[in-house]
Amino acid sequence: MTDPAPNPHATEEEVKAAYSDPKLANILYHDWEAGTYDEKWSISYDERCISYATDVFNAVAGEEGQPYPTAMELGSGTGFFLLNLMQGGVIKKGSVTDLSPGMVQVALRNAENLGLDVDGRVADAERIPYPDNSFDLVVGHAVLHHIPDVPGALREVLRVLKPGGRFVFAGEPTKIGNFYARKLGQLTWWLTTNVTKVPALSGWRRPQEELDESSRAAALEAVVDIHTFDPSELERMALGAGAVDVRAVTEEFSAALAGWPIRTFEAAVPQEKLTVRWRMFAYHLWLRLSALDKKVLSKVLPRELFYNVMITGIKP
Repeated sequence: MTDPAPNPHATEEEVKAAYSDPKLANILYHDWEAGTYDEKWSISYDERCISYATDVFNAVAGEEGQPYPTAMELGSGTGFFLLNLMQGGVIKKGSVTDLSPGMVQVALRNAENLGLDVDGRVADAERIPYPDNSFDLVVGHAVLHHIPDVPGALREVLRVLKPGGRFVFAGEPTKIGNFYARKLGQLTWWLTTNVTKVPALSGWRRPQEELDESSRAAALEAVVDIHTFDPSELERMALGAGAVDVRAVTEEFSAALAGWPIRTFEAAVPQEKLTVRWRMFAYHLWLRLSALDKKVLSKVLPRELFYNVMITGIKP
């Protein structure tokens, strides 16, 4: 069966329909984002993101079993997690899947540019189009919170895993973390878009049509972001789906408190204002705060306070 073509320019009628159909919203939103997604989220396929992806993976799953012969990424987006794990030596052969045809297209192009052995399919996480016992590993990054039926998707993940195979999902928002991240983002957007109305700062204001487009995207983003998770609740979901050796780990507290205002500010100003010096400042600040979270705050704060939750489990 031929995969559907990307639709980066949804009609007004399609967008209206998406507000009552989370899966359609995911397709339209991510098709629209696909071409600029890597830039928006500062995604790269070099040592910076290779180290990040492998560190996140190892923090929850450890290094035993690497390299995995075959792996699939669920909700791959542009391939950030899978492709960087492959470059980091965690995975040999990969498959990308996403509900968005545009994202699959970009992920396959990224894989080809990197010379990696990757195939791809447009796929619904609740009905994964691969046979039973197909993969040694299933991974995902910031995908579970987009899926209407998370327990059903986890059962599908276990179905396509080989016995003894592992899944690793990272980058999922916690309930508390999502609350403060949203509030910080909303406040930063309001402040930036209003302060830049001052004539002396008009050069820092994005054109109105771009701000309107960003606002529409943000509105649709509220539809595609369906869930937030309590770490213990997510563990129970995975156990209920049939997984064993389930473990959830959280990360990013101070890094999220700084990161969300920074990301929102970057979305609200002209891109040419974001110099290399600014980007390096933001990146190194995130590194320092992430180290503080990992080495100090994770030892004294409840895991529920952190922004991201990662989970792993094994198919018996």
